[in-house]
Amino acid sequence: MPPQVSHGGAFQIGPSVLFCNGGGSGSSPKHGGTARRMKFHGKKLLPLLVLVLSCLSILRLLKIAMITSHSSSPECSSECSNFLSNATPAVDSESGGRHEPTPAATAANATLLTPKEFMVLSKLVTRKAPCNLLVFGLQSQYYNLSSINAGGITVFLEDDPLKISEIKADFNGTRIYSVKYQIAAKKAYNLLKHARKNPACSPTINLLNQSSCKLALRNLPEDVYKLKWDVVVVDGPIGDTPEAPGRMPTIYTAGMLARTDGIGKKTMTDVVVHDVHRTIEKWFSWEFFCEQNLVSARGKLWVFRIPVHQSNSTSFCSSETVVNGGSI
Repeated sequence: MPPQVSHGGAFQIGPSVLFCNGGGSGSSPKHGGTARRMKFHGKKLLPLLVLVLSCLSILRLLKIAMITSHSSSPECSSECSNFLSNATPAVDSESGGRHEPTPAATAANATLLTPKEFMVLSKLVTRKAPCNLLVFGLQSQYYNLSSINAGGITVFLEDDPLKISEIKADFNGTRIYSVKYQIAAKKAYNLLKHARKNPACSPTINLLNQSSCKLALRNLPEDVYKLKWDVVVVDGPIGDTPEAPGRMPTIYTAGMLARTDGIGKKTMTDVVVHDVHRTIEKWFSWEFFCEQNLVSARGKLWVFRIPVHQSNSTSFCSSETVVNGGSI
């Protein structure tokens, strides 16, 4: 909206005119007529002043709109702007819209689980231990999961070297692998459309490490593809800006791993997703874990119970509730 001229500013012309008009009872008619003409011209100038200010405001708004449209990312069309509006916090304008985090910055910006959220996760692992536990991401809170899962297999997949150096591998059956995530969060919308249209992304694909789906993580350690996972936690990569690696591939890959038989097991897999207040985590979880499989929610943490995939189904989600065993 164009800025409106305040009432105080509108009468700045008037007082000086009225002072001339009321300078004394002995003023001549000529001077009185001049003052009245000045007052009349002042009233005529007021609408003109408002019009000029309005035009300047409109031109300024048009300039800002043109700058914004030219600086928007070519990776994301206007169709996906709403999809990513709540996905990540705003990018620092001083950095020119680029996100190149250092390990220290990554660790500082990481979203930790609240005590209640971690209680949900730890109770889940306790109930299933000893089990096969796969975690995308490595927070200091997760160190305790190795102790809870003593006698089982705990695998962490992390892309931050600083975090990897802070924990000892082979502690209580813990394995830590360094991985690289290269797909930026800003590509989420186009990747979701790709997954919906491409048969290579359907749950019928058995060899995930040979899949041609753009969302599939094909370079993970061989153990990740061979084992049947009892619990999978998705809390990485950080995905905190449009330029940073997003969690689209980890969510899709977790959904595929949860639906495979593995070696000697046909049990259900519990998938835990953190930061579901963000758009990418929320919508990709609905897409590949399914609303009917949601068994627990606490704060920014969702828990899904995924059944082994039926070979005759080409869709991740069905119209029926397939969860057994109740909520956590």
